[in-house]
Amino acid sequence: MNRRVCMSMVLGGIFMLSAGLAKAQDAAPLPPMALLQVPGPEAGMIGERIELLGFEGMHGGKVVTGVPFSAVAVSESTQTLADGNHIARKTQTNLFRDSQGRFRKEVTVAAIGPLATSGQPKSFVFINDPVAGTNFILHPDTKTAEQMGRPFAGMKGPLKDALKGKMESRQQQEMANGNLKKEDLGTQTIAGVSAQGTRITHTIPAGQIGNEKAITIVSEHWYSNDLQTVVMSKRSDPRFGDTTYTLTNIQRSAPAASLFAVPSDYTVTQEGPSRHGMHMQKFNGMTDAPPPPPGI
Repeated sequence: MNRRVCMSMVLGGIFMLSAGLAKAQDAAPLPPMALLQVPGPEAGMIGERIELLGFEGMHGGKVVTGVPFSAVAVSESTQTLADGNHIARKTQTNLFRDSQGRFRKEVTVAAIGPLATSGQPKSFVFINDPVAGTNFILHPDTKTAEQMGRPFAGMKGPLKDALKGKMESRQQQEMANGNLKKEDLGTQTIAGVSAQGTRITHTIPAGQIGNEKAITIVSEHWYSNDLQTVVMSKRSDPRFGDTTYTLTNIQRSAPAASLFAVPSDYTVTQEGPSRHGMHMQKFNGMTDAPPPPPGI
């Protein structure tokens, strides 16, 4: 598999997952609890990648209209290895939402892993347009745009109810076992907006995943009811390190309409759900539904 295809699948998978989560819930997002849904090491890795790519604010919620804003999301991750070595990553994402609920994310990622195509940082633009029912990934370096399918947009009715019921049942089971605790942190002002905080403490008992001792993961989730988006989150996991996500420079004026359209000099390619959506479903051994969403 060449690097471009691999890179496209990674970005497309994350983009579709994020868009799917936004359509899967009609209320304010639940606190991030990836480890309740994916008990193995994949949970921390998936959650970290989503936050580093600036998708924390897309972990749930309905399409928000009438509340335009722009902001800069700063995601940072630090990890200490067994030999004392340190790994630090930082990603800055520009966010834009208009009064119609259209969303734009401008992301620049370091040249590591499958995204290392030229040894230079890579920039992408994600556009989610619920008005037109379209999603695009723009590649500014090549002036190309991939129009993405929406394989999860039809999730509703029994499937949606079953997914919600499974998540709630899992939470209740973990609480009853004493492995999950929720704390209301009250409200505080973050970047000029009021946010409601929740702390989640999740304990993985000794032996559950081959661990000699219990593992404690602590996450905080700060949600602005005014903006209807996450403005800050923190997660500390001894297996994967610490991750923070913070919105900065929040502006409440409406962004320019041109930001939510593909530039006229870009070449558009069609990418239906058969490529990215089916890849994600096969990867998870599923054929008719998305996996339980990480970060919820």
